[in-house]
Amino acid sequence: VQVLRNAGEEVTLTVSFLKRAPAFLKLPLNEDCACAPSDQSSGTSSPLCDSGLHLNYHPNNTDTLSCSSWPASPGLRWEKRWCDLRLIPLLHSRFSQYLPGSDLCRQNAFQVIAVDGVCSGIIQCLSAEDSIDWLQAIASNISNLTKHNIKKINRNFPINQQIVYMGWTEEREQDSLQDRMYTPKFLALRGSSLYKFIAPPVTTWDWTRAEKTFSVYEIMCKILKDSDLLDRRKHCFSVQSESGEDLYFSVELESDLSLWEKAFQTATFLEVERIQCKTYACVLESHLMGLTIDFSMGFVCFDAATKAVLWRYKFSQLKGSSDDGKSKIKFLFQNQDTKQIEAK
Repeated sequence: VQVLRNAGEEVTLTVSFLKRAPAFLKLPLNEDCACAPSDQSSGTSSPLCDSGLHLNYHPNNTDTLSCSSWPASPGLRWEKRWCDLRLIPLLHSRFSQYLPGSDLCRQNAFQVIAVDGVCSGIIQCLSAEDSIDWLQAIASNISNLTKHNIKKINRNFPINQQIVYMGWTEEREQDSLQDRMYTPKFLALRGSSLYKFIAPPVTTWDWTRAEKTFSVYEIMCKILKDSDLLDRRKHCFSVQSESGEDLYFSVELESDLSLWEKAFQTATFLEVERIQCKTYACVLESHLMGLTIDFSMGFVCFDAATKAVLWRYKFSQLKGSSDDGKSKIKFLFQNQDTKQIEAK
């Protein structure tokens, strides 16, 4: 460097080519390159291969440099091709437009996180349209990979234990004092249950180690409108368990929300179709009773001791219901003969 500084305004450099240099520098040879030039006479490369510039050499290559300002030299050619800086497998990976743990959305930027935690870093797009296009393309690929994986896994499970849905969400922490407002959670709908994991289940043993498990026919899922949102995150839904516990989840795209809603409806339908009938112990006027919900017949209330039926109604007769959020429930049925509303 010092010699060049002291050499004056004009410097003449003599360059010689060493055949062993490509191997030493780990440069690809022309025949091994994935991007062949689209014009053999000019040596120009495909427009798709314009992210990097590499010097390739082959003794039999007579292509010259495509740029007229560079001196032509037999056997040398500049070639453009993609360089892989980081590879992130998309199966069970997740992506986010939000700052980690918050409801602050990045402007035209996102990051992709692999299942093993490897992160793409912040990917900044030139416009909101470009960002959405990338997110939708990534989401589509993740969805297709997940569907294919579910098909393979379901081969090892019985009919009543089939997986309907698997995917990442972010759960809103109920403790507002937490540093992180949102935490990534992996949800799965399998058989009669909704599973909540901190990481995707890989082995059969992993399914027994879910953070929480709920029966799909004993929980209520609600897709939240804009007026119901608790913060600046869009595309949210809530899950209320039979114990009254409320869980609040966020997904990245509207398509993710639609996918979840359809999957939950499918899982609920399949489970209702499978069990057909469910009986609950209850108390009516200080007497121990049984309340049976038969999905092909309707509602039946009977004495727990004598099994005598007190009343029976079809689903078509149910006109309304309410509860106190704890232990009491009230049904409003329409009498088929009198057309009067009867409260139970």
